[in-house]
Amino acid sequence: MDIWSAAITLFLIMDPLGNLPVFMSVLKSIEPKRRRVVLIRELLFSLIIMMGFLFSGQAVLDFLSVKQETVSIAGGIILFLIALKMIFPQPGGVTGLPAGEEPFIVPLAIPMIAGPSILAALILLANQDHSRMLDWSLALLAAWFVTAIILMFSNLFHRVLGERGLIAIERLMGMILIMISIQMLLDGIGKFYSLV
Repeated sequence: MDIWSAAITLFLIMDPLGNLPVFMSVLKSIEPKRRRVVLIRELLFSLIIMMGFLFSGQAVLDFLSVKQETVSIAGGIILFLIALKMIFPQPGGVTGLPAGEEPFIVPLAIPMIAGPSILAALILLANQDHSRMLDWSLALLAAWFVTAIILMFSNLFHRVLGERGLIAIERLMGMILIMISIQMLLDGIGKFYSLV
C-alpha cells in the first residue's frame, strides 16, 4: 500500500461527511464562538490518540502475540461492518449528551473521528511495514487534515450538498469501504494459507 492509498483508506474510514450531521447536532447547543474552539480541541485529541495507536500498534500486537494475518482479517471484518452501517444507517441518537453540555473527548474525538475501525487500521498499517512509519504518519496526517477541513466548514458543506447529498456521499463511501475491507480480508486469508 502506498502513502496515497493509505491516506484515502484512512479518510474513508474517518467518514467526515457521514459524521457531519452528528457533529452539527452535538455542537448546535454551544455558542458559535465556542463551537470552533471545541471542534479544534476534539480534532487535536483525536490526532494524538490515532498517532499513539499508530506508533504503539506493533508493541500491542507483540504483547498479545497477534500475527499480521489476524489483524488483516479482523480489520477487514470491522471495516466491512462499519461500511454496512454507512450504507444502511440505523435510526437513533449517537451522542448521549444532555442538551447544552460541551463534549470532551467523547463522543466527537472518540468514537466519531478516532473510532475502533480507524484504530484497527492504524495497527494494521504499523504491523504491515514498520520501516515505513513516516509514510503512515504522513498518510494519517493527510487524512486527518482533510477531515478537519470538512468538519470546520460543516455548515458550508451541509448547505452545498444538502441532507440528501450527504447521505448519498456517505453511502458511496460505504461501498468503497466494503471493497477495501474485502481486499483486506482476502489478503489476510491469503497470507495465512501461504504460511500453513
